[in-house]
Amino acid sequence: MEHNESIGCTVSECKFHCKDDDYCTLENIMVVKHRPEAHDVEATDCGSFKHEGQQ
Repeated sequence: MEHNESIGCTVSECKFHCKDDDYCTLENIMVVKHRPEAHDVEATDCGSFKHEGQQ
């Protein structure tokens, strides 16, 4: 699977993880926040995540 060298990722459970190395196979991702204002890393996530079993 070809990866995007601009998007590193260690979430191997994601449908879009390269599996051969720690990169994402998407062209781009959407980063989302969980609070009105993000002040730390815990307040954000990759909104493009899908579990490898999802359609």
